[in-house]
Amino acid sequence: MQEHKNKRILMLVENAPFPYDERVRHESAALLAKGYHVTVISQKKKGQKSYEILDDVDVYRFPAPPDSNGVLGYLWEYGYSIFAIFLFSFYVFIKDGFDIIHVAQPPDMLVFVAVFYKIFGKLYVMDHHDLTPELYTAHFRRKGGSFIYRILVWLEKLSFHFADHVISTNESYKEIALQRGGVEERRITVVRNGPDLKELSTSSNAKEYLRKDGRFIIGYVGVTGIQDGVSNLINAIAYLVRELKRTDIFCLILGDGAAMPSLKSLAAQLEISSYILFAGWIKSPAEIAEYFKVMDICVAPEPSDPYNSRSTAAKVMEYMAMGKPIVSSDLLEHHFTARDAASYATPGDAKDFATKIVELIDDPERRIAMGKAGQTRIETDLAWLYQAKYLLQVYDMLDSVRRENKHQRAIDGIQ
Repeated sequence: MQEHKNKRILMLVENAPFPYDERVRHESAALLAKGYHVTVISQKKKGQKSYEILDDVDVYRFPAPPDSNGVLGYLWEYGYSIFAIFLFSFYVFIKDGFDIIHVAQPPDMLVFVAVFYKIFGKLYVMDHHDLTPELYTAHFRRKGGSFIYRILVWLEKLSFHFADHVISTNESYKEIALQRGGVEERRITVVRNGPDLKELSTSSNAKEYLRKDGRFIIGYVGVTGIQDGVSNLINAIAYLVRELKRTDIFCLILGDGAAMPSLKSLAAQLEISSYILFAGWIKSPAEIAEYFKVMDICVAPEPSDPYNSRSTAAKVMEYMAMGKPIVSSDLLEHHFTARDAASYATPGDAKDFATKIVELIDDPERRIAMGKAGQTRIETDLAWLYQAKYLLQVYDMLDSVRRENKHQRAIDGIQ
């Protein structure tokens, strides 16, 4: 604990309020346990304080921008947020100081905040949460090569160039850093979004009422953005109910996002609203676990595109940690993560997705085997317990870089 007590880390996260970004929460806890001092700057949601000490983390929050849609709306959101983050970061810089700035990206425009502090000798960790150029094309249904896409690629390259170390969430993101970013392999470490098994444990059966009439429960947990393919799940539920006459099913959708209004409208249009509960965001890990306990099958219906194919879905690992069999779109990173814990459907094919669900409904032994396979993979390899070790290795390397920089500055001063 004493080895790193004087190392101060400033973590920046634009698109989620702390502590609701699970990755940032897990990272801050791991660094605290190692003896670092951690400060986080994030958005403030209703009811949260502008400043508090939460689980030994100093948390500063700026008022969240209003919800926005369209390219101009996102430019306003990011411009405002980055300005606010810079003001808060400068306050922390003057008041307490920090040694390392750890930036959860996107947006990649946060590189400008990090570069400012590199002038003062601070180290910059780029924590690559999402592929911004691919996310743009998936969300706005644009093609790569557009003017905005090229700007996003340039910002990403700028981030890669100035980062002292890049943390990638999977091997696909690492490949992007190597090929598109030109980052040396020694400056990249893969730290996956492993679930914290302690957070998901609960003995409560509070949601058992959802099993009324013995219905079979299908669960989705996560963001309901345009790029997440939840409309494919809605269409699959409609096919189950109307074509296959499986009126013994019920779907729980936990989460929210830009596509939520259209998803509810689609369910109403298809006359299946009574078969779906849109529960919204569930903030408590214990309550999420209560919902998980009543789910029989969990689903990951993302479409096939450059963003989803390369991205690891945190929900898939949560499903596995809870021992749930999965029906997933047949995507590269979904396959790597779930392996034998999932049955894979053709992306975007609601009929095939529904068929895969029915196959599991009618095969309880297979469901049990898949659930055990997923749980074992999490408990022996992918849980945050194992991923945290890679994060701490990054910071051990950065300690060496800091010592080398100080030594070089001392030599330069003598000369």
